[in-house]
Amino acid sequence: MDFTVNSEPIHTAEACTITQLLQDHLNQSSKGIAIAINQTVIPKSEWNSTAISPGDAIILIKATQGG
Repeated sequence: MDFTVNSEPIHTAEACTITQLLQDHLNQSSKGIAIAINQTVIPKSEWNSTAISPGDAIILIKATQGG
């Protein structure tokens, strides 16, 4: 399955949820980030049940600290 994360192509052998993508493919903690799929923000409470589809455009936004 092919999709993009922040405009970078990603290929996975099987379908996955947002949580699986973060843990298994991106090695990314879920703390301090927001996820949008096809320009729709997905609430964190739905990450375990939201499946990624082929061709999805995923935006991962990390909160930063500073001033």
